[in-house]
Amino acid sequence: MKHTLAVLVENHAGVLSKVSGLFSRRGFNIDSLAVGITEDPKISRMTIVVDGDEYIVEQVSKQLNKLIDVIKVQDIKEDSVVRELALIKVNATSEIRSEITEIVNIFRAKVVDISKNTMTIEISGDSTKVAAIQNMLQPFGIQEMVRTGAIAIDRGSK
Repeated sequence: MKHTLAVLVENHAGVLSKVSGLFSRRGFNIDSLAVGITEDPKISRMTIVVDGDEYIVEQVSKQLNKLIDVIKVQDIKEDSVVRELALIKVNATSEIRSEITEIVNIFRAKVVDISKNTMTIEISGDSTKVAAIQNMLQPFGIQEMVRTGAIAIDRGSK
């Protein structure tokens, strides 16, 4: 089962290396990792997706909390808001552009670049949405694709 951890850390050089080194030494695999500053520029937030059971997540959280640069570790629950951004460059001659544009519209994605033979599409959503548009665009020939990895935040109080 996949778990998403939100890890608040001091925003300075070497912290990412310490956190990723901890995962490496313990043999925990990172499915995705996204890092960015928070509303406080002295603090960064790492969103780490790991695959494992409750025991593994508990062990990872305990080990992370031992690092001096780690401020807080939170296991993001399933009913949170999770998004991923992807850019997909696909083959697109003038004859097939309208077909690709239909797919882009269905997924509420955007065409962010176009050339004589390619279109670059931006999509955000959960990982299943990104995977779904990837599958739909695959027959046209995906030249290049980049994904940010998941970012997540708990929903506001109800």
